[in-house]
Amino acid sequence: MAGDSVHAVYRSPLTSRYASPEMAFNFSEDKKFSTWRKLWLFLAKSEKTLGLEITDEQIQEMEANLKNIDYSLAAAEEKKRRHDVMAHVHTFGVCCPKAAPIIHLGATSCYVGDNTDLIVIRDAFNILLPKLARCIERLSDFAEKNKSIPTLGYTHFQSICLNYLTIGTAMCIKIFCNSDAEVEQLDQLVTEMAGFKSHYIVTGQTYSRKVDLDCLSALSSLGASVHKICTDIRLLANQKEIEEPFEKDQIGSSAMPYKRNPMRSERCCSLARHLMVLVGDAQQTAATQWLERTLDDSANRRISLAEAFLTADILLSTLQNVSEGLVVYPKVIDRHIRQELPFMASENIIMAMVKAGGNRQECHEKIRVLSQESGAVVKEQGGDNDLVDRIRKCEYFAPIHNQLDVILDASTFVGRAPQQVSKFIKEEVEPVLIPFKSDLSSKSSIDV
Repeated sequence: MAGDSVHAVYRSPLTSRYASPEMAFNFSEDKKFSTWRKLWLFLAKSEKTLGLEITDEQIQEMEANLKNIDYSLAAAEEKKRRHDVMAHVHTFGVCCPKAAPIIHLGATSCYVGDNTDLIVIRDAFNILLPKLARCIERLSDFAEKNKSIPTLGYTHFQSICLNYLTIGTAMCIKIFCNSDAEVEQLDQLVTEMAGFKSHYIVTGQTYSRKVDLDCLSALSSLGASVHKICTDIRLLANQKEIEEPFEKDQIGSSAMPYKRNPMRSERCCSLARHLMVLVGDAQQTAATQWLERTLDDSANRRISLAEAFLTADILLSTLQNVSEGLVVYPKVIDRHIRQELPFMASENIIMAMVKAGGNRQECHEKIRVLSQESGAVVKEQGGDNDLVDRIRKCEYFAPIHNQLDVILDASTFVGRAPQQVSKFIKEEVEPVLIPFKSDLSSKSSIDV
């Protein structure tokens, strides 16, 4: 027997049975799509502040419809357009007819998609952190209340007699020290002599294996970053836009003499995959340490810790070698830009049309149709990209025909990239390099 629509499809027990209402809502469609609309509102308000011709009436209309979401219409639009963001742009525009021409103006899909993800993640942590604080507070109360009860200690799940050295309590040291203060002073002296500024206040026989997990998590993250960098280099090398160092007598392929394989980047990707998975060893070890400790951590740690740091060392040496000899081919890049520029210019054309009084969504549809026609010429006939010619012949775009040469200037497509690079280096990169200033001059060479 068929059930109603709610009960006829799978629902995760995480939300239907277990999760808090606030967390379940945080990942709901209502939260997601109302946040999309808020971001479109924020964009419109900001653009209005900076002088774009957006009216108070348009802003008020958007504010009044942030939660007025017609999901049936959105589903129908997405089925038609095969694009979730544009489906919701049109759905929002239906209930905001005055604001429809400026909704999503100058934005990409990721403007709402990724920024909403960041908002949802931020809000999710804001839900979790008070709960974590309560757990810590309750466990602290429990520990304080029961701290003096003698209990058996277990290593390897074998009990340790109470009249012997109780693991991690500094009992044997306390025997020959005159006070707790002397025990702590001894701790501090050894810590400073070993070159550390602080020590763990509480340990078992070993330090917490969470420390290993934190270290390997950082190294795993490094592996992911190196893999991403070197994958991009490999892709651009195929396009002949960029190339890693290639020595004079180096052979790229035993069969094909012309090849210049990006072997350093390929090596980085290969080793990075190994580094990324090693964190799983530390996760399992930290999770499965019984009571004070078990010795099943030992053999695994001898492999995973050493291999993680050895692999990271190789990755960074190789990446440094690659980055010291990267070559860029501007003329190849320019040729590729000229082939794709008419398509890339579509958003700039939309912006120009809106400034001339056009409707953003209507203009988007006009360019979409012309782009598909031009794309067919390129892909099916092997012809040149004729999108600009089609725009010049289309009466709809007459208000900006005299602007097309300026709009198609490639230098206008970089946005604030140069300024962003400079600002990022100055504010994010240079401060973290200061402690390593004396080490920065060392060059890197790699063994084949």
